[in-house]
Amino acid sequence: MADSESGRPPAVEFDAVTKRYGQAQVLDGFTLKVQAGQTVTLIGPSGSGKTTVLRLAMALERPTSGDIRVFGESVVYDDPARGLPISKANAGRRSRQIGMVFQQYNLFPHMTVLANLTLAPRTVLGLRRDEAEELAMEHLADVGLRDKSHAYPGQLSGGQQQRVAIARALALRPRLLLLDEITSALDPELIGEVLEVVRKLTRTTDITTLIVTHEMRFAREISDRIVMFDRGEVVEDGLPAQLFTAPSSPRTREFLHSILDH
Repeated sequence: MADSESGRPPAVEFDAVTKRYGQAQVLDGFTLKVQAGQTVTLIGPSGSGKTTVLRLAMALERPTSGDIRVFGESVVYDDPARGLPISKANAGRRSRQIGMVFQQYNLFPHMTVLANLTLAPRTVLGLRRDEAEELAMEHLADVGLRDKSHAYPGQLSGGQQQRVAIARALALRPRLLLLDEITSALDPELIGEVLEVVRKLTRTTDITTLIVTHEMRFAREISDRIVMFDRGEVVEDGLPAQLFTAPSSPRTREFLHSILDH
């Protein structure tokens, strides 16, 4: 469904999505719309289903029921009305406009930083080597690591490796960027450098960003909306100032107190 003001479909839309693993239900009728250009952060306790939301949007997993649309196209079905599952070719084409950065960096240790960044643009986007390298260097500059292009991942700090992972996601020219607890594997002194890259990204680009994080002050600062999530359901969805200062849900208040007091 299109945004009534702009006439454009949401960047990502979850429509009554349920996800089960055996008898365990992780998502229960989950519904969410994120408009193009927004930065939306999912918060909530560990195990509440936040990472599953991102993995479903990236089509790394398939929902048990419901539909997920990215810029108006289903990533679950070829024909939603007839329930025809999405073909491999269409899944690949539609996922090209999505980038994802995981908790772990997932860099190829035997390849240089530059080779890590150029692999997907060459194989997925079909860029020539020189085009892919120019694009890679541009995004390494964005994350402050242009001088590390010929280093190997093992020669970098954890914060630098995560910044390379962000640059690698950007090199695919995504319209939607998914960030899954990208600071959780970092030592405390390295978290700031990664968060600063994301701050810059949300300020200077029109990429739609869906974030899962436990960094509450950071979430409040950069988000257009905060979605409080618990036991596979949306508990509260609102503007950061409202949700952090006067949450309407007792569960949100309890969660924020436990995180911020700690």
